[in-house]
Amino acid sequence: MEYIKGFTFAPFAGAGDFDTTEARESLRLMKERTGANFVTFVPGGLQKTAHSEDILYTTDRTMTDDELCNMIDYAKKLGLRVALKPTVNCMDGTWRAFISFFDEDVVCEPKWGNWFKSYTDFQVHYARIAKEHGCELFIAGCELVMSEHREKEWRDVIAAIRSVYDGAVSYNTDKYQEHNVSWWDCVDIISSSGYYPLADWDRQLDRIEAVVEKYNKPFFFAETGCMSVAGSPEVPNNWEVKGESDLDGHAVWFDEMLSKCMKRPWLKGVCIWSWSNHLYDEADINNQKNYEVYLKPAERVINAYYCNKEA
Repeated sequence: MEYIKGFTFAPFAGAGDFDTTEARESLRLMKERTGANFVTFVPGGLQKTAHSEDILYTTDRTMTDDELCNMIDYAKKLGLRVALKPTVNCMDGTWRAFISFFDEDVVCEPKWGNWFKSYTDFQVHYARIAKEHGCELFIAGCELVMSEHREKEWRDVIAAIRSVYDGAVSYNTDKYQEHNVSWWDCVDIISSSGYYPLADWDRQLDRIEAVVEKYNKPFFFAETGCMSVAGSPEVPNNWEVKGESDLDGHAVWFDEMLSKCMKRPWLKGVCIWSWSNHLYDEADINNQKNYEVYLKPAERVINAYYCNKEA
């Protein structure tokens, strides 16, 4: 497996967001400024609540297929490898990890079977695009923690994806959940969200290594990142942290994460969250207390690791 030095680009972009000169220029700058060799695009699906059965992906809150296809082709022209990761979110703001239903079907209540049918349709739609446009990797969703015990349904989802897509298939579980997924044998690559505290990387990587050895599969972090705000390096998964801008702490977190990850030969890369299609001015970086790294000291840290790491 070629090493992934990646970014997630403009996750959950809406209709029109990719169809701009600014978006294409931003993608070009991402590769140029960071040394990235890989990009993940994240078409968003939407359901009303964590207990809704229907997933929508044709509204103006999701990039159009034509836009996505054109951006995949442009990324390829830039020399980037591409992953698609169709990801569902709840319109009411509930985190997707809490999507769940009764384990036994109950009359007049929403059901796992109906949700998985809708979810499979959502995944297969984008798997066809991944096949048609030569994407190197397909990631069958993200952080659906409360669904992951439904082993049979997930095996069926992966099989449906494979029926239309012949590239490598992964699934992005959440942080701390790597050891809880029982169906890693049916994917080609194990992946997770690497939002671990600054001082905890060695312990968590030791834990994940046991999972990798058990299933004998490659592993990478399909997401990893930290906000440039004081306190975020201790809880990088918490996007609600408030405080003063902390560009130096942001850079330190990335230095620690990349240093620890690149010392593990079984760990085949990282995909940083995230790089926007709308770039800000350097004078505004202290107001950008988010996961973006553009023009921040962390960007230089990433470039140094990405440009010096052999594929």
